[in-house]
Amino acid sequence: MYKLCFAAVCLIFSYPAMSQTTSFVQQDPNFGSGSISIAVSGTDDANGDNYFHEAEKNEKNGQLYDALTLFGKAAFEYNNTGNFSRYGASLLRLSNIHYLLEHYAEAEQVILNVALKSYSRFGNRTGQMASYGQLGKIYLAANKLTQSMWFYTQQGILARQNNNNASYIDSILGLAQVKIRKKEYALAMKDINRAELFARASKISQYKGQIQQAKNSIAERKNRANL
Repeated sequence: MYKLCFAAVCLIFSYPAMSQTTSFVQQDPNFGSGSISIAVSGTDDANGDNYFHEAEKNEKNGQLYDALTLFGKAAFEYNNTGNFSRYGASLLRLSNIHYLLEHYAEAEQVILNVALKSYSRFGNRTGQMASYGQLGKIYLAANKLTQSMWFYTQQGILARQNNNNASYIDSILGLAQVKIRKKEYALAMKDINRAELFARASKISQYKGQIQQAKNSIAERKNRANL
């Protein structure tokens, strides 16, 4: 029953509502940034916002199944109002809840069949990068290392094209995690050091903990191997 409901939700989400609620979609003059402007007539996002905020509260409190339902409802409301930025954000959060629940197939399908297609349709490159990174994380958890490496690589390529330093660092660290899983510790350390240098040059401090954790993981795995 759960899988049938999930399939139905994905089918609904795969057809963005652009009829009565959306009067036009206009590309931003700076199209390279992936931003779009959508004019919405006679609607508001109050319902979607309420569902989204409640979903965040449930996620924080560990009530993941409730959060799953609410993020799905938020996505549905944003789709109906033509707010495709919030629609995509809700889908990413929905996928991440599936990831936390170890529903890797469902997490994958939300991104591949819905979120990524929506972001690609409107040229939203920030959303595409986030989708690639999420898929890299999902495939890593599912031990599908070839797929994980491919999507982290795609995230990095797009990040460099759009001068998104944070997403680029995220992709490098993702690749390092794949190599750690493959026991390619020397290659993983090269990626970690590269990410650390790039973060310093870019004055981005948010990855310090993640970088140190990756280094510790390599050291621990090497020590266990030497026992």
